[in-house]
Amino acid sequence: MDPLSAAFSALADPTRRAILARLAEGEATVNEIAEPFDISLPAVSRHLKVLESAGLISRGRDAQWRPCKLEPDALKSIDEWLEFYRRFWDQRFDKMGAYLARLQKQKKKKEKSK
Repeated sequence: MDPLSAAFSALADPTRRAILARLAEGEATVNEIAEPFDISLPAVSRHLKVLESAGLISRGRDAQWRPCKLEPDALKSIDEWLEFYRRFWDQRFDKMGAYLARLQKQKKKKEKSK
């Protein structure tokens, strides 16, 4: 699977998105990450494995601890991919805004001529 597809696949799960939100605050251990969730530690570990495989997080070693941290470069590649579509929709909304302004102007012109 290509990196972008792996990232989107990983982000499709709300628990994994919540884990990323937690890691945006700073490094955390598996126990710290698991704390707010009503799921088992092995389930959290599986989520972390998916996120790590997608390159969205990394895990280090500190004695017996394996702190997890967010990998912003992976999110940057997603943002770069989305930028094309962001520009596309911005252009569409600008065109729609211009069209609505023309309609308003025509409406006012008709009202004045009555």
